[in-house]
Amino acid sequence: MEHDPNRLLGPDGGLPESVPPWPARDALRITRVRPIVTAPEGLPLVVVKVETTEPGLYGLGCATFTQRYAAVAAAVSEYVGPLAVGRHPADIEDITRTVHLSSYWRNGPVLNNALSGLDQALWDIAGKRAGLPVHELLGGRVRGGVEVYTHASGADTGEVLDEAERLIALGYRCIRLQRAEPGLGSYGHAGTGGHYPDSPNPDGWDPERYLRGTPSLFEAARERLGTGVNLMHDVHSRLSPKQAVVLARALEPYGLSFLEDPIPSELYDRLPEIRAASPVPLAVGEQVSSVADAARLIRDGGVDLIRLHTSAVGGLTPTRKLAALAELCGVRTAFHSPADVSPVGVAANLAVDISSHAFGFQESHEYNEATHDVFPGCPDVTKGYMYPSDRPGWGVDVDEAEAAKYPPTKFLFDRWAAVVRRPDGSLEAP
Repeated sequence: MEHDPNRLLGPDGGLPESVPPWPARDALRITRVRPIVTAPEGLPLVVVKVETTEPGLYGLGCATFTQRYAAVAAAVSEYVGPLAVGRHPADIEDITRTVHLSSYWRNGPVLNNALSGLDQALWDIAGKRAGLPVHELLGGRVRGGVEVYTHASGADTGEVLDEAERLIALGYRCIRLQRAEPGLGSYGHAGTGGHYPDSPNPDGWDPERYLRGTPSLFEAARERLGTGVNLMHDVHSRLSPKQAVVLARALEPYGLSFLEDPIPSELYDRLPEIRAASPVPLAVGEQVSSVADAARLIRDGGVDLIRLHTSAVGGLTPTRKLAALAELCGVRTAFHSPADVSPVGVAANLAVDISSHAFGFQESHEYNEATHDVFPGCPDVTKGYMYPSDRPGWGVDVDEAEAAKYPPTKFLFDRWAAVVRRPDGSLEAP
């Protein structure tokens, strides 16, 4: 007999209270799940707040999918939240699995960001109930602090290296270098148009020119910065598999710590062959939006470092499992954390970083004053290191009155992505 879902509807035709097939040991329950959207640096951030029957006990989780923040907020309000209301917040595994399976067609960044916000908020509550920071719930520290890498960019080589030297003076030893390239679609620093006046798109970005020019940046960097600094570079998914190998081999003399996202996510099945041919470690994964896809990258030899966006794969629960798999497979972590990860998401990254032997590198971002006002307890960098809070949970809060001062704007990334084209006018991966 075919299953009839109507028999499970609540009295008003909606979802009934979600009750597991076991008794809770106390009366604590989730009462409300809601999204908070704010943009103190211009980029929309989504945070999920989970409230409980205990006055003042709530949790926060990062659900930031900047480019589609409204869709994530709607998923939290309309689908994810109602599945959690009435549950005991300690049942993190069962609640998150219920949400994951409930849509039938599952995965993808919208649903998994919404799920991540709920998952991380439940871990925040767990830490607050225990009176412990989350990393102690994961087994505690295996290192004193988390060394981070930051970004040095500029219009030309001189500007890039000037910025790198400024960062080195602040204590950073790990720096990603990005130089502007001709074309409005340049990544890492604003490009300029008009370099191809006789082409269909005079403002285009040329991958062949990029391939020829990028090694010179790192040659100059080693001459000026020496060998005491770890250098990285982000291709931002713009090369073919063969071009990726060509670039990696050209960069070999300069000892990069990793080459980031060399090919589009649609071609990830080619990563094992690229990695086998590359003398430079590959760091890939920020666009992965499912646990299964991330596990394949780790298990099948596609990456040297897994760059998870913890909000895109479903939160802390799957991220800690993937970090354990990475450790067993000899892969290191290098989690994604630019301006479009909230400080709550950074705290989740740090909890795994500080407690996992798989740790390799951690991306960082220097948040502005407004972000610190919106998120009290926002993690900071001290001489190239970040440290998790010793306060219960994440140690990061949200001031909703401050958050409301910074409403989000749609289509910021989309406007730029629409001009990332080659000189012949064809679209390139943004």
